Amino acid sequence: MRISQTDRKLVDAMTGSSDRSLVRLGWRPFFKSQVSTEESRDCQPVRVMSVHRGRVTVSGEGIEDSISSSFPAQEGAEDRPTVGDWLLIDRNTRSLVRILDRTSLFKRPAPGDERRVQLIAANVDTLFIVTSCNEDFNVARLERYLVLAREVGVQPVVVLTKADLSPTPERLVDAARALQSGLQVELVDGRDLTSTGCLVGYCGLGQTVALVGSSGVGKSTLVNTLKGSDSIATQSVREDDGKGRHTTTVREMHRMAGGADGGGWLVDTPGMRELQMSDVAAGVTEVFDDVTAVALGCRFANCTHAEEPGCAINAAIAEGDIDSARFERWRKLAQENAETSGASSARRFRRGKAGNRRR
Repeated sequence: MRISQTDRKLVDAMTGSSDRSLVRLGWRPFFKSQVSTEESRDCQPVRVMSVHRGRVTVSGEGIEDSISSSFPAQEGAEDRPTVGDWLLIDRNTRSLVRILDRTSLFKRPAPGDERRVQLIAANVDTLFIVTSCNEDFNVARLERYLVLAREVGVQPVVVLTKADLSPTPERLVDAARALQSGLQVELVDGRDLTSTGCLVGYCGLGQTVALVGSSGVGKSTLVNTLKGSDSIATQSVREDDGKGRHTTTVREMHRMAGGADGGGWLVDTPGMRELQMSDVAAGVTEVFDDVTAVALGCRFANCTHAEEPGCAINAAIAEGDIDSARFERWRKLAQENAETSGASSARRFRRGKAGNRRR
């Protein structure tokens, strides 16, 4: 959302002049309250602009630098910086002291290795779920992204690109809107600044928007248009199957074009065709609130919704109140979340026992 003149005056009142450049980077009282007076003398806050192997580029008050992403307190999978993070670094050595608590964190099990966690972006205000009006449009995949956004507590916006690839793009807009009540869906030409104007309001001063979606849906093109530059390389999709080629390989923040105060920040992420779910029970419940509400009416608390008597789900499907395909997608996501979350909990328990034995 845009920051109003009133909000800007409040920001100025809350922060000293040295903080105002940080506010443009997304600095807020939530982060400032975590820094003690002693830390303010010895350390300075910086935001992670991009992540590379073993290093991160950071920006702050009078600093643009690349620093090591390692620090002594690093223990768990989430105890490493990702794009969008706020860090405290030593003023003299510029070494990483600690990561400030996040307002949000997008993550997923690493593809091909469920034991690792892949961090996507932190401190995001809005998630653009980008899909194109061709073979990439997939209701099940959109639901997965919605579950991820709702679990993290970030506003999702479905952005449909390449409307010229569908004879009836409006039907795809309706299909996306039907996934959840009140869901914002925007149909744009990612190459046209006028068409993408509807997205500008989501990314005002200090706001951060992350873009997710498969390769080839136009994320990088969209970022180029919104920031008023074509500095990000783009590629066309393959003609044989309509799938995209990986263009973005690094998670990176880009400044959105704006007025005197500048716009917000856009996070372009590598394409994700595989999005496995873990620890997203609340997100599944919220996105599929219609299904979960009916399930509460089943006679048995452990109903499998197969052949049990008094199954409210089966009755709702028979009467046409619930779409059977949507129910099956809910069942699949709920089962996948239970399996991956259970496996993750077991691994954390084993690591904890091993750590206790070493101590």
